[in-house]
Amino acid sequence: MRISAGVQFSKGRCPRFRWFCETWVLVELYFLSSDPGHPRFSFMRKGVLILGLGVLALALFTGGQIGWCKWANAELQEDLVDLAAQAGTNIGLKSPSSDEDLRNAVVRKAAEHGIELEPTQVTVRRNSGERQTTYLAVDYDAKVNMLAGSFKLHFSASNAR
Repeated sequence: MRISAGVQFSKGRCPRFRWFCETWVLVELYFLSSDPGHPRFSFMRKGVLILGLGVLALALFTGGQIGWCKWANAELQEDLVDLAAQAGTNIGLKSPSSDEDLRNAVVRKAAEHGIELEPTQVTVRRNSGERQTTYLAVDYDAKVNMLAGSFKLHFSASNAR
């Protein structure tokens, strides 16, 4: 049994998260029990709070951009599956699309998701035979902007599962 800041920890209470609970109590002691009138504690508390919020904001900003790029890539991949299926041609309602039509359709779908593509970045391959299959693939880089600079993430999407 240990007493920290007036809180008792016993074996029956919070055994798995004991370290977390004790650390939380120490954080509360540091931030809440310091003398607000003392300039050292007030300055340190504000500095740590501002620094922590800044790091958290930067992590959320960058993580949000990376997550958005991954989500857009997943959406584009689903669209590639739909475009490659060419459902109308399988049942005879529509003639097969040309390679150029498929490239332009992929570029339009990518633009709907905020991805900038050129038709040269889209690969179209067809398998001839009794039942024609179409393979679509896209290679592109997405730019992630940060406060001091930026970096690129490379993505490859295709209709192959």
